[in-house]
Amino acid sequence: MDNLTVIKIGGNVIDDSAALQRFLTAFAKLAGPKLLIHGGGKIATQIAAKLGVETTMVDGRRITDQAMLNVVTMVYGGLVNKQIVAKLQALDVNAIGLTGADASTVLSEKRPVKDINYGFVGDIKEVDSGQIQFFLRQELTPVFAPITYDEVGNLLNTNADTMASAIAVDMSHHNSVTLIYCFEKKGVLADPNDDSSVILELTPTLYAEYKAAGTINKGMIPKLDNAFQALQQGVSKVIICHADEVALAVEQGAGTTLKQ
Repeated sequence: MDNLTVIKIGGNVIDDSAALQRFLTAFAKLAGPKLLIHGGGKIATQIAAKLGVETTMVDGRRITDQAMLNVVTMVYGGLVNKQIVAKLQALDVNAIGLTGADASTVLSEKRPVKDINYGFVGDIKEVDSGQIQFFLRQELTPVFAPITYDEVGNLLNTNADTMASAIAVDMSHHNSVTLIYCFEKKGVLADPNDDSSVILELTPTLYAEYKAAGTINKGMIPKLDNAFQALQQGVSKVIICHADEVALAVEQGAGTTLKQ
């Protein structure tokens, strides 16, 4: 079974052109088949403001009405995705930019309204890992924007961490998959204000203890929930690390490694 590296790159790195270039340079040098899922950063919010589209966030999640869906599709699936693809081409990586709608790779359903109406937000139903495998066999490197689609033809804004986890899980039917979440911190921190306080290994028991103590909170919780779920469903290894340490994480180990 071939090794596959699935990497999700966070929005704050995308907002920093120098940091993004460093990451992509390291990504380009990684051996073996790989694919990338990216977030959108603050660019969508900035462009929405210029277009007079109001941004509403609830617990870090974007409310996506039709106007905001148009913005995130343009920004995530267009501007950000194609900039990343172009930079990878310049680094001799034959990248192909995709949303979940392309080649029917990631099918979702519109999130049902419960306490909050998130609008055109997608919860993933199915990943076509065979189609993604086809791209890899053509020596292409898929670069996914966090946009999916539903069975009636709607585009849907989809959480990039969740998309990375779902793709990694389905690809684990074909490959031994390492899933890496890269962002601007050195890993999961015991002290959010001390970048040297990296928790080297995290188990479900330790995770529950850190959550109960409030050490792990806010946006890190859905990221880790996705990560542990990926481990339980067949992904071989999950690492959370700084974008500058992605090569080190793959080759020797860096950041926080999750274990069952």
